[in-house]
Amino acid sequence: MPDTNNPRQLVVFTLGAEHYALAIQQVHEIIRYSEPRSVASRADWVRGVISLRGRIVPVYDLAARLGVPSELTEQTKIVIVEAGSETAGVIVDGVEEVLTVEDDQMQEAPGADTTLIDSIAKIGNRLVILLKPSAIFSESELALAA
Repeated sequence: MPDTNNPRQLVVFTLGAEHYALAIQQVHEIIRYSEPRSVASRADWVRGVISLRGRIVPVYDLAARLGVPSELTEQTKIVIVEAGSETAGVIVDGVEEVLTVEDDQMQEAPGADTTLIDSIAKIGNRLVILLKPSAIFSESELALAA
């Protein structure tokens, strides 16, 4: 692997007291929270669906998925995420910023569930957990198909 530093842009958001991020390429847009329409699902973190410019988009409660305490506030947003041909909304407590991080700021997450977590970015005294959006979809498709 070459030792060139490839900066990455991350959309940083909060869930409870933690900071999480997704690669900016996978974030389609960020919208104000509105209550999704309920759908039957065996997974308790599937909140329902919303209509986004005529498209039906599933909405997932990311805090429930990750086991993080969270509550709806004025800052709650739905981040529309795209991974491959799939699109979904994930509920987050608030969107903080877009950060550019270098490869040397990214580290593996020892002991973490690597199906969901890509790596951890060390930014100053903060740790930002970079999520794998493809994992959000693959598990939910299995849950919805069950």
